[in-house]
Amino acid sequence: MDEAARAAWWESLPAGIRDEIDGYVLQDSLFRALRTVLDVGRVPSGIGIGIAQDVVNDRYTHHGDRIARSPDSPLDLESLALRAAGCPGRVVAIEAVRDGDTVHDWFTVLLAITEDPAQEHPLATIPSTTARRYPDGGEEAGGGQLACAAAAERAGRALAGHLSVPFHFAGPDTPDDEAPRRRD
Repeated sequence: MDEAARAAWWESLPAGIRDEIDGYVLQDSLFRALRTVLDVGRVPSGIGIGIAQDVVNDRYTHHGDRIARSPDSPLDLESLALRAAGCPGRVVAIEAVRDGDTVHDWFTVLLAITEDPAQEHPLATIPSTTARRYPDGGEEAGGGQLACAAAAERAGRALAGHLSVPFHFAGPDTPDDEAPRRRD
């Protein structure tokens, strides 16, 4: 479905449904907006996830700076150390994991890995827009790394050093949400 067809489909929706979807977009509630588009578009219009993402992206583009974005995760050592200290169990490693989606592009999640209980705890989500606001951030960082990966590596290594635990980041040079994870 091209942009003109999506616009026509959007205009064919009842005002209440358009307001609901736009409300989710303005709250930066991507998945709720996608779910609503899928719920109202799947049966009568054959809308699947790909087109739903395009429709919601159109709405994000339309609203631009009016969207109440989720606050950035702090990347300073003091904040990350405090978050890690709040994890149940002993932190045995820090790991960075690349992920991405069609709306927000690539991002990196910084995790504290604990034992007893054996779990992973998100400490920070780092999209490229956040990374660019930190020192040495930019569109690209050294070695071809995306800014979000470079920022995660700097923050993760600093935190791991502070906690005297290993740091793991498989595939920091290439976006890959299926890179091998840390193993004991």
